[in-house]
Amino acid sequence: MIEKDVSFEPVITDSAGAPRELEKSGILYEGEIDLKKIGFCKLEAQQNCLTGSFCIPRFLDVQGARYCILFFITRDKIVLVDDEGFSERMTERIRQRKGSENMTKEMFLFHFMAEFLNRDQEQLALFEKRLMELEEAVQRDRAENFQSGIMKLRRELLILRGYYDEIMDVGKALEENENRYFAKKQLKYFGTISDRAERLMNKTFHLLEYAGQVNDAYQSKVDARQNSNMQFLTVISTVFFPLTLITGWYGMNFQNMPELENGYHGVIILSVIVVIACIIIFKIKKIF
Repeated sequence: MIEKDVSFEPVITDSAGAPRELEKSGILYEGEIDLKKIGFCKLEAQQNCLTGSFCIPRFLDVQGARYCILFFITRDKIVLVDDEGFSERMTERIRQRKGSENMTKEMFLFHFMAEFLNRDQEQLALFEKRLMELEEAVQRDRAENFQSGIMKLRRELLILRGYYDEIMDVGKALEENENRYFAKKQLKYFGTISDRAERLMNKTFHLLEYAGQVNDAYQSKVDARQNSNMQFLTVISTVFFPLTLITGWYGMNFQNMPELENGYHGVIILSVIVVIACIIIFKIKKIF
């Protein structure tokens, strides 16, 4: 395969114009072109083309709607189907970079995928910062709405981990070059994409572990607080047990009890002494 000196340009269209562009490019696609049904990134080899999809999370709303793109690859063309203009923005950024004059098909795919992975490392660093803030709040006993916050973070990280795993698989499938649409000496670009996605996935995995450690620290704080409360209740029950025993005993009104005739002065004094002793012990132990 002889590389051309002219810069490669993809065909970018929307769902409405996709059938016409695919026909012009000689691509026979029997599937339904509905970007709303795209749920993950994949690559499939067909008889006359490679077809696949990108489903890219938005970092401002990881659990919300994604950028969904269908793509078709032949020996000399790449057709991108995108209803939101995301592909056009990525392509324009690639054009503005130096060294894009002699862009090949392989180089374009590399730069296109690298472009939407470009800021992921920075965004994952923000996730780490949020986890560190949660950990500090736990240490200071100021972790309000902790459970909702940590669960949201973990769900987002799980989504990103799955996304990077899918991108890694797409990069490996492109590197395999099953239909022999790519120049062998340029397959290294796709290996670079796989490696980058793998590093991002590993980073996400470590953040998930960190989130688990922060959650464990919070649970330890909660358990310690509950143990303290149970200890307090146990002390109260233990100290007031003699008063309950005295009350039950003298409430029986046996005939030979001296207090029946002389009053319960001794019982009252004993009870007051027990209560005062409890208060002193509680203050010394800083239970109150």
